[in-house]
Amino acid sequence: PAQPQRENNMNRWDPKAKKPPKGFNYLAPVLSALENELRDKVRESNAGKRNTESMWPVHQINWQRSRYVYDLYYQHRKISKKVYDYCVKNKLVDGALIAKWKKSGYEKLCSTYVINSNNYKFGTTSICRVPLKDRGPEQMTAQDPTTGCRGCASGVGQPRNIFGNKYGQNLAAVQIAREKRMEEMERKRQREEEEEEEQRKIAASSKGTGDSETDDSDSDEDDYGPAPAAGVWAGGKKLEEESERMAEEFEAGNERGTDEQPSKKQKINS
Repeated sequence: PAQPQRENNMNRWDPKAKKPPKGFNYLAPVLSALENELRDKVRESNAGKRNTESMWPVHQINWQRSRYVYDLYYQHRKISKKVYDYCVKNKLVDGALIAKWKKSGYEKLCSTYVINSNNYKFGTTSICRVPLKDRGPEQMTAQDPTTGCRGCASGVGQPRNIFGNKYGQNLAAVQIAREKRMEEMERKRQREEEEEEEQRKIAASSKGTGDSETDDSDSDEDDYGPAPAAGVWAGGKKLEEESERMAEEFEAGNERGTDEQPSKKQKINS
């Protein structure tokens, strides 16, 4: 896995690292949040856990951090090649794992550890590499003992969230879903202000007609906004399902190979 870095400030993770390129600030908050999360998990007590289980967060956060940058560049086209290359070169992501994702059959691989036959008996690979359709009844809920992966084989019918927890969420899709929701809320706010102003012009004495239409809001509303209660992860089912649907749409529509760089015509955040 990519090695944990020393500082919270992404620009100072490695004193010898080159200054981040323009556009890096777009993903820096999430990378910093994941680094802090990793640090906290490493410091946690392992009481009641198997030795291998205590390492699950290390593998899982490494996967999530790498997937976040990978998806922002290859699927969502939100960062430039300079930003992407900077992350790989400075080991902010797991370059070896990303290289595997570009190969057929390894698109969701949880860790390079699980495909190394030297790590398993009889020269095989992990149970998480066996598609659910090919597992026996007693193996359907099996997880890799080292990474905690439930199933990272390619194909239909595999778990969308390979870890079954927040570290298996697609953070790139979560972030973009939040951005779209915030844009919708801002447009709605502006529209309501315009309507209220129009109402005042028509009848200054009228009242109560400018109530906001907030019937569609629910307990998941605090999952959106500049500082969501759940942090960088999706804390509510609504946002998690929305981000999963978005990720599936990108995967289904991604007819080009991931080795191909995003088109220069595609808008890239800077």
